[in-house]
Amino acid sequence: MAETADGAVGVEVPLSEDEQKVLSEIERQFYESDPAFAREVGSTTLYSHAGRNLKWAGLGFVAGLVIMLVSFASSIFLGVSGFVVMLGSAVVFERNLRKMGKAGWHSVSRSMRAGGLRTYFSDAGRRVRDRFRKNQG
Repeated sequence: MAETADGAVGVEVPLSEDEQKVLSEIERQFYESDPAFAREVGSTTLYSHAGRNLKWAGLGFVAGLVIMLVSFASSIFLGVSGFVVMLGSAVVFERNLRKMGKAGWHSVSRSMRAGGLRTYFSDAGRRVRDRFRKNQG
């Protein structure tokens, strides 16, 4: 028995030998006709796509906030435009977070905790310290 993405339990049925041959032929033709697209499709998952959209939505939210704060006093139209950008980014963020689901969000946050951000910032700190040591010596 196998559990599907929505939590339902189903029965797995193996492919017959003929079905496996047909599937292999389709896959071979797909890789031969457009190898770059096949490689891209093979490497992209729902989690990576939604995670990339989350990053862009976060960046859009910050950009909208900056636009709103900088221009609200001088132009109401630009301030409202910044707010609309923030609102749209928040909606995109929420929708992609729902697509990822709880399991996807946990895997992304776990990889970040496992050293993604921590490693990046500790490497950056080490580079800055090394640069100051070189300047002093």
